[in-house]
Order: sequence, then C-alpha cells, then structure tokens
Amino acid sequence: MIRTVRPLPLALYGIATGLLEPLAPRVLRARAAKGKEDPARLRERLGRATRDRPQGPLVWLHGVSVGESLSLLPLIEALRTRRPELNLLVTSGTVTSAEMMARRLPAGVIHQFAPVDTPGAVHRFLDHWRPDAGLQVESELWPNMVLEAARRGVRLALISARITEKSAAGWARTPSAAHALLSCFDLILPQDAETEERLQRLGGQIGPRLNLKLVGVAPPVDAALVAELEKGLAGRRAVLAASTHPGEEPLIARAFRAADAPAAVLIVAPRHPERGPGVAEELTELGFTVGRRGAGQPLTPKTTAYVVDTLGELGAFYATADAVVMGGSFVDGVGGHNPMEPARLSAPMITGPHVFNARAMYDDLLAEAGVIEAADGEALARHIGGLLAYPHIARRVGEAAFTYAERQGAALKSAMTLIHPLLPA
Repeated sequence: MIRTVRPLPLALYGIATGLLEPLAPRVLRARAAKGKEDPARLRERLGRATRDRPQGPLVWLHGVSVGESLSLLPLIEALRTRRPELNLLVTSGTVTSAEMMARRLPAGVIHQFAPVDTPGAVHRFLDHWRPDAGLQVESELWPNMVLEAARRGVRLALISARITEKSAAGWARTPSAAHALLSCFDLILPQDAETEERLQRLGGQIGPRLNLKLVGVAPPVDAALVAELEKGLAGRRAVLAASTHPGEEPLIARAFRAADAPAAVLIVAPRHPERGPGVAEELTELGFTVGRRGAGQPLTPKTTAYVVDTLGELGAFYATADAVVMGGSFVDGVGGHNPMEPARLSAPMITGPHVFNARAMYDDLLAEAGVIEAADGEALARHIGGLLAYPHIARRVGEAAFTYAERQGAALKSAMTLIHPLLPA
C-alpha cells in the first residue's frame, strides 16, 4: 500500500528538517570530533552510499544501537535460511554498533550507517538502495524515513517494538501524526504487553508479541583466547563485570574486594570501550594491578584487575568467568542490559535493581533462579562471595539461565510466518 497524506505536524517536521539540512554536515563533523561518529563514513549519514547496491531483491534491516543491532542477528540468520537469494542491508546509528556488526554480520550482508532524518539524506538513501522491504526493530520512528519509504511502496515491519510510557505520551499529543506513522507499517510485533497496549492506544494495528532479544545464538567464543585467559588466571577465579557504565566500576570493585576472595581476578568490560583508559586508571587508584586489553596488555598471574576495552571478544570472557555482574543495573537511568548472551553460555549472573529496560526478562530469570539480584554494593559483595565459594550453586544458576534462553526460539519461527508475505517474491 502507498500512503501519501501527511498530517500537519509531520508536514511541519518535514519542512523544519529540510531547512536545517544544510547544517547536518557541520553537526556530524562536530560529533565525529567527539568520537560519536565515524569520520571516514560521514557520507553514509548524509544518505550517500559507500557500497554498490547488488542486483536483485533487497531487504533492509535497521537497529539503532548495539543491543538492537545484535538482536537483528537471529532474524538475519532466519532470512538467510529461508530466502538465501535475498540481498540484506543492515543499518545502525552508532559507532560501537557499526564496529560490532563488522565482527558479527555474516559474509555478504552489507552494513551502512543510517542516514540522518532529513529529506535529502532520506531520498539519497532510498534512491540508491531501493529496498523491497524494511524491517525495523524497537522504537526508531524517524518520520521522514518511514513516510518516504512507505510512499515508495516499501513493505515495512516494526519488529520487537518497544515504546516507553513517556514516549507514548509524547506521541499522544499529536495523535494524527502517531496514527499516520504507525499506519505505514504492514506489521507491528510488540515486545511486551505494555508496548502492545501503548501502540494500540496510538492507533497501531498490532500482531503477536516477539522480543528479538530473547532469541538467537550464543556469542562467539574464541577458544585460543579462552586458553590465554586460563593461563593468565593461573588457577584463580574470575569475576566479570560486563557492559559497565560510569559510577559502576568503583562500586563493583569495592564489592569484589569486600567479597574476600583473594584468589580471584576482577575483569571489567565497559559498555563503551573508549572508556577503557579511564576505567583502568580508576582501578589502579583503588589499588589493583591493572592490565588493559585495548593497549595490548595480556592478563598475567600478577594482574588483579583486567579491563576489556575491545569489541567482539566478550563471549570468551563469559565462558571463562565464575560469576558475571551485569552492568547498567547499579546506576540510575541506564535500565540494565540484555542478559541473554551470557545466559546462552550458562554464565552465573548477578544483576543490580535498575533493569527497567529488560524487567520482564530479569523477572522471568529470577523466577527460575537463573539470575541473582543484588540491591546494593553490600549485597553484591555477599553474592559474589557466595558464587565463588559454592561453585555448584553458580553452576545451577548458569544452567537455569541457559534453559530459559533455549526456550525462547519458538517465537521467531512464528514471526517469520508473518514476515514472509512482506518479502519480495
């Protein structure tokens, strides 16, 4: 279906972004100077492709950041299995997601940065790639892109959709705009009951639920790196703090110390690897003997804290760790991170209380004893000590998490039945 009518709020948005478009290159260069854009690929952000479009039908998939992009991987695999002749284009919006996709995308799948939502960039992107179908995950509703793609007859799906109450309230102030955007999607599959209710309230036609972050495969585990880590540990236990944010590293480090586990090493993998040098400095000030992987420093028998400021290697650290502390859950505002990758590797996990972005997943895991929740640093120290002192309990927690993760694959098979009619013949 081709939709062409723009309600007044969306028409005004199109005019405003068109007027501001000449400033986009300057804004992008400023962001690149701060490390928030890839300076070598700014053309892509302006809709100018750096790869040729392959011949034949093309399906475009979009996930804005690391979590959303990683959640695309099982969908990509399902598409390649069912329709191997399709060309697949993946777009994302952050430097870290692009670096991760470079390591995780199957051969032949193209990655580009998503264009900024200005009329010119959107037209250039769509003119070049001419997608037959567009599959977006979570909640990135950029009006110019969605409306123009629908106008051109691109079959659109919003998969694993998620919208907060705050965002829904914002869209509710312009109901005609919300309804027009949601009407562009031929298929909307919400993540959870709350999103389902909010999108229905805004006028969306909703299908069955699908949370892509619950499905997929385990992250790759480099056996050579595991052997290297075990050599450096020299028989010591390992506590991995994964995807940490500012303010969490000192809290976790103090809890690790308070756990009274002298024959153990703290491994810290900050969510944003560029923070590695600063994290290493913090840990040094706390009295740890620190190595930093991003600087080429190996884990040695003398290392008491190791900073993993690299991408694509976390699977080996999950596989090595005796306990995993999930970052983003001990500070306000982040909302926690997806626990499914460590769960698929049977990692015994501890989470903090602030996991509103993944509350349903953590509630399910808590109910099945597949994760332990620590209310604060004192509780965290107690739980770290318990998992290290009682490895049979740690093993049971990891096994429960793995069992939960294994059960989630059926939802994607059902969703593919609904997605298939949107794909080019």
